[in-house]
Amino acid sequence: MKVKKLLHTRYRVNDLEKTVAFYTQVLGLDEIRRHKSPRGSELVFLRTPNSEELIEICSYPASGPVSFCSDLTHLAFEVDNIETFAAHAAALGYPLSDGPTDSTSGRFAFIDAPEGYEIELIEYRK
Repeated sequence: MKVKKLLHTRYRVNDLEKTVAFYTQVLGLDEIRRHKSPRGSELVFLRTPNSEELIEICSYPASGPVSFCSDLTHLAFEVDNIETFAAHAAALGYPLSDGPTDSTSGRFAFIDAPEGYEIELIEYRK
């Protein structure tokens, strides 16, 4: 017996709207749906172009404030050009926090989402 496929990854946040704005305006993800769960959490599901898996952004104040541990987890997204993407993100208030760094397969860099979650940007070598 094994699972069928990955459906979504959840990130719980304190500021739902600021975080959703980052993922939609800075990263260009599409908001697929939003609703309130039976236990009262506010959920927003986002999709990355060319991917089936969703990202679930969750606000659940009843469980207390989100306590973030840096460098515990991150999401990685492919970009066509790191410099072009970095200029776009910086213009919206999100400069690179690290990189770009060359690797054997291309280049990578990082930016921080509003709640402190790290986002990796990968530009594969052509």
